[in-house]
Amino acid sequence: MRHLITRSIQRKTLAIILFTTSVALLVSAVALLSYEARAYREFLINDLTTQADILGRVSAPSLAFEDRLAAEQALELLTNRAGIIAGAVYRSDGQLFASYQRKGASVEFPATAGSTIPEVVADDLDLFHPVIENNEQLGFVYLKADYVLGNRIRDYLLILLGAIVVSFSVAILVSLWLQGSVTGPILSIKNVAQKIIQERDFMLRAPKTTNDEIGLLADVFNTMLEEVGQRQRDLESSYQRLSEESEERSNAEAALRLANKHKDEFLATLAHELRNPLAPMVNAVNLLRSPHASQDTAKHAVDIIDRQLSQMTRLVEDLLDVSRISRGKLVVRKETVQLEEVIRSAVDTVMPMFDSKGQELTLEQPEHPVLVSADPVRLSQVLTNLLNNATKYTGPAGRVRLSASVEEDVVRVQVSDSGKGISAQTLPQIFKMFAQDEDASTHTQAGLGVGLALAKSLVELHGGMICAESKGPGQGSTFTVQLPIEPAPTNTNESRDEVRPSGAAARYRILLVDDNVDYVTSLSLLLRAQQHNVRIAHDAPEALAAVTEFKPDIAFLDIGLPTMDGFELARQMKSRAGESIYLVAVSGWGQDEYKRRAEHAGFSTYLVKPVDLSAISAILTARSTPAEQRPETR
Repeated sequence: MRHLITRSIQRKTLAIILFTTSVALLVSAVALLSYEARAYREFLINDLTTQADILGRVSAPSLAFEDRLAAEQALELLTNRAGIIAGAVYRSDGQLFASYQRKGASVEFPATAGSTIPEVVADDLDLFHPVIENNEQLGFVYLKADYVLGNRIRDYLLILLGAIVVSFSVAILVSLWLQGSVTGPILSIKNVAQKIIQERDFMLRAPKTTNDEIGLLADVFNTMLEEVGQRQRDLESSYQRLSEESEERSNAEAALRLANKHKDEFLATLAHELRNPLAPMVNAVNLLRSPHASQDTAKHAVDIIDRQLSQMTRLVEDLLDVSRISRGKLVVRKETVQLEEVIRSAVDTVMPMFDSKGQELTLEQPEHPVLVSADPVRLSQVLTNLLNNATKYTGPAGRVRLSASVEEDVVRVQVSDSGKGISAQTLPQIFKMFAQDEDASTHTQAGLGVGLALAKSLVELHGGMICAESKGPGQGSTFTVQLPIEPAPTNTNESRDEVRPSGAAARYRILLVDDNVDYVTSLSLLLRAQQHNVRIAHDAPEALAAVTEFKPDIAFLDIGLPTMDGFELARQMKSRAGESIYLVAVSGWGQDEYKRRAEHAGFSTYLVKPVDLSAISAILTARSTPAEQRPETR
């Protein structure tokens, strides 16, 4: 201590400065490293939570509808996030549903969804985030990200070491050049400090007027200002990033709200479109029940039911086709067909609608036959949708024209109408899913907005293109389909063999198993009218008893039976009757998964409700001769 007192103020100041600087930098280093470690962990967790929340909202429809492809496509968005190693979507039961991992990475995903508390494993950060939609948990989103805290700590240590070396050097140099007065430099520092407090400008610096202790104080003060200014700039940059992320999240929430609005509008429209054909069908049923109904009235009622049922079936089929297209599972089976036959099929389908509204349909076709490579059913579906759209938006006694013309190696089919037309705002969006004309004066026949979108997809699958034109509301519209034509065949004698039905179908013992009493009762009446021996069962025990007693040749089984589903019932029936029984699955579920399960259970054919009698007749006609006719068992 005595030795320190006898030293000069320069040395004492140097010792004090070096000691103070060392302590300050050490404390700052510990504080900064602790803060950085915590801030980095919190930032990474918040960032992963935000990303998981966005992925959860995007993947919610995929989990709800078991659409694994859409979930994997959503996870592919993680390729833009270099820090994320892998991601996955789990079902609500914790089972893995879809996954993604960065290229070159080898990740072993957890077998089931774990705790939602973030967990650091080695150099990785794992996070499970629940997917909640409408207060219902649909599953979990799992993310794995790099947790490179060691590298960041090392970088900070190097920076702090450099700062320590520079600070010590400055302290030594300042202490060697101590001179000048004390009051002036102190006042200068005070003035700068006051100005900084008033203006919040951390770019200001205190002037160094002396090389003594006060000069060192000015240097230390300026160094502190630099650190505070840098921290302020870092905070401003972080705030800017948080603001941008908040804006992105707000935009995502707005998009989700818009999607939810479109969903509600679609469900409301779907309910409306399904109720429309139900009303005349109910009236027709009441007519048939009337004891005073004449034969003509009954025929008219049956025609109403048939027409409205066809409309409902077409509506459901359009929705299923749209789903298949969105999943890339719709396949067109092309063959060389005459365009005239396709047009005739479409016209025959929609003519009852034209006749009921008193509209005029004009056809203009080329003089010579035009051949196209197309799926005749799907191409007819396109023209049917366009004609149906034309008559729907054209008033009574309106005019619709369908024309086909050949231009070099393509054929152009145009459907023009004199109806309400399309507004300029809607025209660019007319082929998008669920698109509706907001300027339409009425929505009574707006439809679901899937017909044109389906037509566009089908035309593109045929290698063609479709476009729409309209001069505006009240001035009609024109839809043009352009397809490549096929060269005429060199051998004109070639023709397709027609498949003709065989002679009278054999009579079978048929077992109908369905818990829908009205359905099996009506179907049994139709089959008995064809002289088949029919037995009805409403549940699995009754059906198994009928297998032993009735010994059916063919059994039509509903999949959704009580107590035992149709798959298990089919296996037990096969174990009792062996291959002598031909099983046909009948269900309202048309997904490929159900068809595969039916095949594994022993079903030979899968029919989707509503089943047309012609489909059942085709199965009966195609069957081989049944087992030896046995006396009827009652």
